[in-house]
Amino acid sequence: MQNVLLNIKNFWQILVKMIRYNLKIIFMNRFIWFFIAAILFYVLIIFLNIYNKETLNEAFIYGALIFPGFLLLFYPTVFGIQTDQDARILEILFGIPDYRYKIWLVRIILIFIIVFLIILVLTILSSIGLISLNIFEMSFQLMFPLFFIGSFAFMISTWVKSGYGTAVIIIVVGLFLLILADSLYRSMWNVFLNPFSVPSNLNEMVWYNIAIKNRIFLGTGIILFLLTGLLNLQNREKFIN
Repeated sequence: MQNVLLNIKNFWQILVKMIRYNLKIIFMNRFIWFFIAAILFYVLIIFLNIYNKETLNEAFIYGALIFPGFLLLFYPTVFGIQTDQDARILEILFGIPDYRYKIWLVRIILIFIIVFLIILVLTILSSIGLISLNIFEMSFQLMFPLFFIGSFAFMISTWVKSGYGTAVIIIVVGLFLLILADSLYRSMWNVFLNPFSVPSNLNEMVWYNIAIKNRIFLGTGIILFLLTGLLNLQNREKFIN
């Protein structure tokens, strides 16, 4: 019994140290600026909306939170591989068996958890200071497009390897998806579909089915992007030269 407790204690200590280390790697340097920019961007959107006396509802809060969420995900997913290269730790990481599962999968999970918690706090503040809303449903719905873009950025970074090159691609793709958003407004293929913004001339049940299919599409994309990115990291020669 004592050996079991000792093993659990040792495992927990190793797990805590690994999480702390990876958090320092993920959110070092530039992330604080993206975090500040995300908060300021959200506050600016809220202020302008109140100043213009526009309607505050769940659809607006969703739209106001989604772009700060993208900013929070941008740095750790886009610059993660380059950060490892700059710190000269790729050689060490690739020496660990099952690298893709033990290192970057943990990092991606940590990134998503941190972003979810920040969005959750912002949603709580919105519910307290602006309008009453379902906090967990709002936060949950926001995770689909955020994790979709974050997973896509991670996958692209494993191909490009350069943070700045990945950033250019993600910005271009993001602008392209925004341009398509209007024409795909009622389509399940719209990455920026707002499930709380029900069209006035569309039955709510029909919109609900569209939103469900959209979430299935985004969820499938998240899994495929993550698996592709993790598989790309198995090509040691591509990253170490």
